[in-house]
Amino acid sequence: MNIFLLDNSVLIRLGSFAVVFIVMAIWEKAAPRRGLNAPKLTRWSNNLSITFLNSLAVKFVFPITATGVALMAQKAGYGLLNIIGTSSLFGGLIALMALDLTIYFQHRLFHVVPVFWRLHRMHHTDLDIDVTTGARFHPVEILLSMIIKMAAILLIGAPAWSVLAFEVLLNATSMFNHSNIFLDAGIDRVVRLFVVTPDMHRVHHSVIIYETNSNYGFNLPWWDRLFGSYRDQPLKGHDAMTIGLANYRDPKYLTLHWMLAVPFLRIER
Repeated sequence: MNIFLLDNSVLIRLGSFAVVFIVMAIWEKAAPRRGLNAPKLTRWSNNLSITFLNSLAVKFVFPITATGVALMAQKAGYGLLNIIGTSSLFGGLIALMALDLTIYFQHRLFHVVPVFWRLHRMHHTDLDIDVTTGARFHPVEILLSMIIKMAAILLIGAPAWSVLAFEVLLNATSMFNHSNIFLDAGIDRVVRLFVVTPDMHRVHHSVIIYETNSNYGFNLPWWDRLFGSYRDQPLKGHDAMTIGLANYRDPKYLTLHWMLAVPFLRIER
């Protein structure tokens, strides 16, 4: 099982990414939540270009995958779960929640610490929000996130299967909750009890700062409620709310070279 996960983790992640992306893209076309403000071709080509660039950066910088780190920790006996000696199933479920909580606090940290916000604000300069926004992150942020994730895996002692499952879920839910899909309000209220929905996460992309600093969750919705960062709906409603950052309204920030330059600009929010 471990050898299978190590040999096929990249293929599993890419396959799941492709399937979820296609499903969300079709859903957006069939039942969009909002009208788009910027040219879709410009946004998609540049957002997907930086996604590809991020994949290359991770592969170049890290000689081992997150799943490989988990297998190494298991073999060496590193991490809390390996020390305690929990079963693979129970330990894996605990690890999934612990890793998701780690990402929640990482996200909050990247909004609070100025040097990290410089990196993360590129994600928020998109003038619309759809399935491609879910993978629109600066390469340096992606590399830092990988370091944090690997450190968490070592500390937790997460089983390899749970690490791979977490990566698949995180990618899938990020595309889902950033997607421009319509969900009936009644259905949304039920679904967001278990997973972050597009209407819940869209609030986080509001141009209003106190809304931007809310709803940090990507996968599980419970952390925002537990730690006081949950906001049910945007002040102006989903149709009227403005997406993005107040000082980054120029469409040039939708292009790849300007996206890469955002952390080095002196422009604030």
